[in-house]
Amino acid sequence: MRAIYVIAHPEATHHIAKVVGGWHDSQLTPAGQAAAVRIARTLRNQIPAGAAVELFSSDLLRASQTADEVAREFGVEPILDRRLREKSYGEAEGKPQRWLDERFIPAPADGDRLGHYEGIPGSETRGECAKRVCAAAEEILARDCEHQIIVTHGFAATFVLTTWIKMPYEALGSVGFLTPSGSITTLREDDFYHNRRIIGLGDTRHLNP
Repeated sequence: MRAIYVIAHPEATHHIAKVVGGWHDSQLTPAGQAAAVRIARTLRNQIPAGAAVELFSSDLLRASQTADEVAREFGVEPILDRRLREKSYGEAEGKPQRWLDERFIPAPADGDRLGHYEGIPGSETRGECAKRVCAAAEEILARDCEHQIIVTHGFAATFVLTTWIKMPYEALGSVGFLTPSGSITTLREDDFYHNRRIIGLGDTRHLNP
C-alpha cells in the first residue's frame, strides 16, 4: 500500500501580521513551530519503523521549517523544490491583506478561470501556479518509494491532490480542496487494483491532542 502525506504548513508570521503570503518568505510562529512538531510525531506514529521515506518541501521558510521537524523524526534530508511554493501574488506580497483585497479582481464563474488576471502586477495566474505544482508532484509520484511526505501551502496543495487523482489540467479552473494550515492529507494507492484514494482530507486532529 503506497502512501503520500501532504502537509499544509502551520501558522506563520504573515497570518498573524495579516499580510499577503504568496512568495513572501514568512516564518513559523511559536505556535506554528509547536504544530510542526505535532505533525512530525503524528507521521512517525503512522509510518512503520524501518519503512522507506522521502521528504519533499517548498523552499519557502515556513514550509522548510515544517519539513525540518519531520526530517528530525525520520532521519532524512528534505528535498526543497521551489515549484511547491504557494501561488505568487506579485506586488501584493508582504503588503497588508486589505491592499490586495482592494485591487483583487475575482475570476468569473465561467470562462478562462485558469488564465484570469487578478489585477495584481507580477502575480501568477491560477493556471501558472497549477502547472508548476503539478509538474513537481508528477516527478515526486513517479519515484519508487512507499511513503512520501510533501510539505507545501494551502492553495498549492490542491494541485498535488489533483495530480494524484490524475485530473486533467483543463479541469483545474474551479477545483479546490480544503487543506487548512497545519493539516495532513493522506493519499493511498492499493497494490492490487492501483486505485488512488484521498483519505483524511485536511485532517487537523493532531493539532488539538
